[in-house]
Amino acid sequence: METGHAVTAIAPVLSAGVGVRYPSGWALRLASFRLERSGVGSATLGIVTPRSQASSALADLLSGRVAPSYGTLQVLGYDMSAGSGRSAARRQVGTASPAPMPLSGTRIRRLVERAARRSVQPGSDRGLLVAAIIDRVGLAPWADVQLGAAPELIARKARLAAACVHQPKLLLLDGLMDNMPPLDRTVLADVIRDLERDTAVIAFGTDASTLLLVCDQVVSLAGGIVMGRSSGDVPAGPASILPDEAVAQQR
Repeated sequence: METGHAVTAIAPVLSAGVGVRYPSGWALRLASFRLERSGVGSATLGIVTPRSQASSALADLLSGRVAPSYGTLQVLGYDMSAGSGRSAARRQVGTASPAPMPLSGTRIRRLVERAARRSVQPGSDRGLLVAAIIDRVGLAPWADVQLGAAPELIARKARLAAACVHQPKLLLLDGLMDNMPPLDRTVLADVIRDLERDTAVIAFGTDASTLLLVCDQVVSLAGGIVMGRSSGDVPAGPASILPDEAVAQQR
């Protein structure tokens, strides 16, 4: 705990025995994990899974796009099994991924402005927020370049800016750092660590060493599907995932 500052409590995620089923089958079974930290600063957790369906299910759950098929999940204090809870959480969560976008001809500034129109709270100065996040992630020289014409590092920064323009309390990075050259990955990690001063971060990826560039703790899911206990409380500690054989690493 840092001294000389007011103490705050960040408890963005508390999951107990959550499962997710898509039409194609189960993506997650009985997942339990907690991300919580007391004191000044953010909370960060990396989750390694080579299975894209599991990663997508986690992102859908935590962003409020889907409800848990069973189990209990709280994000930023909201009950994610209730429609009202998911709606409230969505306004305070941002998601960035490298997935192709149907907006390759859109200029980067316009992309961020569109995100601001969708997500920024009424009464906020959208123009100031757009300018601030573009400057913060180092996109000012690229703001008028089309997304499809920008280098991959710049395109990923643009997705990060669009996810953060509304100043979310929880930022989800869904594979954003996967498949990048080492130098570009380091540059992007520096940007993400700066954002961590103001938001909790959960990052999904295929490589633990990459996630450890931005996360305090990284947990690897066995086979991409979390198979946990059928009963019992969420395990204690700053961040943990069942089953016991899952591999936890710390930076």
